[in-house]
Amino acid sequence: MNFGLVIVGDEILSGKRQDKHLPKVIELLRARGLALAWARYVGDDRERITPMLRDAFAGGDALFCCGGIGATPDDHTRQCAAAALGVPLELHPQARDLIVERMRDTAREQGLPFEPERADNQHRLNMGVFPRGAQLIPNPYNKIPGFSVGDVHFVPGFPVMAHPMIEWLLDTRYVALRGVQRRVERSLIVTGSMEATLTPLMERIEADFPGVKVFSLPSIDHPVHGRHIELGVKGDAAATDAAFAELKAGLGALGARMGAELVR
Repeated sequence: MNFGLVIVGDEILSGKRQDKHLPKVIELLRARGLALAWARYVGDDRERITPMLRDAFAGGDALFCCGGIGATPDDHTRQCAAAALGVPLELHPQARDLIVERMRDTAREQGLPFEPERADNQHRLNMGVFPRGAQLIPNPYNKIPGFSVGDVHFVPGFPVMAHPMIEWLLDTRYVALRGVQRRVERSLIVTGSMEATLTPLMERIEADFPGVKVFSLPSIDHPVHGRHIELGVKGDAAATDAAFAELKAGLGALGARMGAELVR
């Protein structure tokens, strides 16, 4: 199973807020021997969100979708998920109970009477209106849940809420996958060579070691290595070690200057 990430919000695309989800999700997955296969950003636009989610529901990947599940006019993700699935939106009974519990807690903290029928409190129940058949994702920060439909999971845009919720999913729904995508990455610094010269070697390594990926990261102004190429391989441990040995032998045959080695 591949893992994908979608970040929803005009504020990210406009630069008003910096995305914190991508690096954190990579970190959470890596800690469990898993990897992020793809990521996408989209604004608060139903005409873009709905077809993207339709593809996600049909695609078979596990997807974490961050943002747009609130109850203000610029939040569209819940509605788009229902449209993509072709099902109605409904107030989830357990979500309703959790939201009411949160409202009661807030009133108590503020020393105010709890008035569930007040207009603003009734509006807050919209945060529990999910596509029919959705399952809840617990929110340890303020109890307002996210929701899942199959392997597509929807959490708030706030990192303080979203990240523990994603972590909970990884440690419950996907705990059996721990380590199955664990990869080793080995590389070294190459100076005095051009990518075009190294490309045939890279192609040969990938052909000789199925499942191993070769990568090339050129730099022209590195503060330590100056102009160089970080050349490496990544894949499962045994194949990567063998491919890396072959890579170094090939670089030696080309007369390339090899520097520091890195293992990740």
